Amino acid sequence: MQLDGFVLGHLPAGTGELVEDFTYEWDDVAFNSRVWEREIDGGHQVDLQVLVLRGPRLATAAALRDFLAEYHERDPDAWALSEFQPGEAAGFIGENEAFWLVEPGVAVQVRFPTGRFGADELRATALGVRPAGPGD
Repeated sequence: MQLDGFVLGHLPAGTGELVEDFTYEWDDVAFNSRVWEREIDGGHQVDLQVLVLRGPRLATAAALRDFLAEYHERDPDAWALSEFQPGEAAGFIGENEAFWLVEPGVAVQVRFPTGRFGADELRATALGVRPAGPGD
């Protein structure tokens, strides 16, 4: 399964089967997003969201963190993040999200908005995202 030039190699068992893609822009950054939802008590709940972000302001991992803090309306000083390095990329991981700079101007974010799957699955899902290559 691919999203905007990236292979999504791992999904947690039990991830919702309703899948939707969204494309939008915010503050000169283009987003390609895939969301997995499941039905609960007459409604829907997002289990997983993977986003590919593209824009010149995403020049460093720190710039990406600052952009996402603004986008998600998070207090950057209170945001509990640890360094995260999938492959050669530099990024951050928290309780329910991981994000990293693939190259200047291109980033990936993996989110468990409800925290349903836990830290091990977050790490496995994030590490399962890689640039698509020939034959993918």
